[in-house]
Amino acid sequence: MSWLSKVFELNPAGLNWPRAVMFLDAALVPLVVFWAIGYQQYLLSALFGLLFAGMADPGGGYGHRASNIAVFALIGAGLTALGFAIGADAWGWLVLATFLVTLVAGLAAAFGVHRFVTALLLNLWFIVTIALASGLHQHARITNYTWAQVVAWAGGSALWIVVTFFAWLIRGRKDQPPPVAELPGDTSRKKLTPPLVMFAVIRALAIAGTIALAFGLNLSHGVWMPIATMVALKPSLEQNTLVAAQRLAGALIGAVAAALILLVPASEHGLRLFAVDRGLEVVALVLLMHGAAIRFYNYALETAAIAAGVLILVDLPQPSDYAAEGYRVLWTLCGVGIGVLVMLLAGLLAKHTARAST
Repeated sequence: MSWLSKVFELNPAGLNWPRAVMFLDAALVPLVVFWAIGYQQYLLSALFGLLFAGMADPGGGYGHRASNIAVFALIGAGLTALGFAIGADAWGWLVLATFLVTLVAGLAAAFGVHRFVTALLLNLWFIVTIALASGLHQHARITNYTWAQVVAWAGGSALWIVVTFFAWLIRGRKDQPPPVAELPGDTSRKKLTPPLVMFAVIRALAIAGTIALAFGLNLSHGVWMPIATMVALKPSLEQNTLVAAQRLAGALIGAVAAALILLVPASEHGLRLFAVDRGLEVVALVLLMHGAAIRFYNYALETAAIAAGVLILVDLPQPSDYAAEGYRVLWTLCGVGIGVLVMLLAGLLAKHTARAST
């Protein structure tokens, strides 16, 4: 119980509601725009372009911030194009692309901790693009154009650049701290040691393996497995055990919450289903807003809020019933289990390296 209390220990001073409100205010723009034009299938790309651009914002002078966010947005646009272009292709291409993207993201540690973290954000987004592309491909009535998804991502990222520009003017054109102060700002180069390279390879193999299981076996709602694995896995060997436990707990809580919420439209049809889906998009947006507010409050709860918001938006077009919810929870448990096994292997690797160096 003492360990559990540590995992869910609350820090009231860690709440950051101004940041959450800022994200919500900005996120309402693409939400209303896509509601108005009737293309909700592109909403997730715009929201993640906005959210991740804000998280990747390094702070400082406006020119420095805008250029860094623009580079981040361009790389994300490329990954968006790749993910949605191959999302309906043979599963072997998905596995290969996932392995390469995850491996490159893991090796980005050589360019500093900040770039490593932003690379992991792009890695997560690529997994989400594959999941979303697969879900949309199963619905013949929903049109999905890769170029439009790229534009939506770029538009969300550009919206953050515009928001920061007006904030910079209002605050007297002064340098500003990064909006997400919890993310490391270190950009100093780091040597890639053999254990770090090996962990990056193991991590890439694990996530690519879950993609192979989900798509190679054509598992019902199997895309929840790689997303759960991605959320539950340590991003690096240096992450401590408590944070890893919080990630695991958050992934499970978020998946269960999302599965229960997705039961709401199970018996709805026609106009009522349309209204319920729009309401659940707002619920997902509020969950993401809370995730932006509670990083220092409790990491497990933040992980749960973001995981739930992502999974709701990814699987909202999919039909829901008790069988579907069972599969969603089952594959989430499998994904978390794979994450645990990979972390155990990483721990053994770190111990072996420590012994070899002494």
